[in-house]
Amino acid sequence: MRPTFSLSSAFAVVATAFVLTACSFFAPYRIDVRQGNYIDDAMLEQLKPGMTREQVRFALGSPLVVDVFHADRWDYVYRFKPGNRSKIEQRAVSVFFVDDKLDRVEGDTTPADDSAPESRNRVIEVPKAKK
Repeated sequence: MRPTFSLSSAFAVVATAFVLTACSFFAPYRIDVRQGNYIDDAMLEQLKPGMTREQVRFALGSPLVVDVFHADRWDYVYRFKPGNRSKIEQRAVSVFFVDDKLDRVEGDTTPADDSAPESRNRVIEVPKAKK
């Protein structure tokens, strides 16, 4: 007895093969993932020495990390992972207070305009307040 091979069986085999190979050619869509506080130079330029914590919070937003052991330091962390590539961009800005007044700002920043490099490390000097 010979096995029967119908047209519908051949179509099912070809369709299954096509579906299985198509999965390897097309990557699924992945969304961009942004986490944390985005801070650029325009936001940092608003900071002046001697500002209160509330004024700093108004200029930069609520900090991502407020450490119990470092009460005079706020950390703003930003992480961006594009869905279409594996390059992860991460920045951190730390704001330091002395006697509940802004003393200095350190960390990575990105410029407000797109003409400069994407990110850079630097320490931002906040001039001392005149008494």
